[in-house]
Amino acid sequence: MLEELQRRNYSESTIRPYIRTVEQLLPTLPRSPDQLGPEHIRPISGSHCFREWKLAPNTGDPEAAALRFFYVQVLKRGWSVAETPYPKKKVLHLPQVLSPQEVARLIDAAEMPFHCILLMTLYATGARRADGWLV
Repeated sequence: MLEELQRRNYSESTIRPYIRTVEQLLPTLPRSPDQLGPEHIRPISGSHCFREWKLAPNTGDPEAAALRFFYVQVLKRGWSVAETPYPKKKVLHLPQVLSPQEVARLIDAAEMPFHCILLMTLYATGARRADGWLV
């Protein structure tokens, strides 16, 4: 599987979880992976990920993709998405937006003019927290 992933130029950040998923899954299988059919794969790809590994719905996609890659590209077996659906996504909630009065209080609380200007600039540009650089 590692050789196939590297041959297809998958990134290291994809290879590691794919390999880890298959390594964790193999000991739980009732028989050799090449002898399993959709009836064996379906419970493993869905309920196993959530019940045994305690994965969130959004986390289940890479696990299902790793299994699909293993069966389709490594074992050269068919894979039915209808038989092994991806987990339902969690509903994403929008962040709470501050009222204009709350924003004014936040800016007024700045101790230095520089901090005041910085907060005003962040607010005016609609800057969002991303990759942990803006807290």
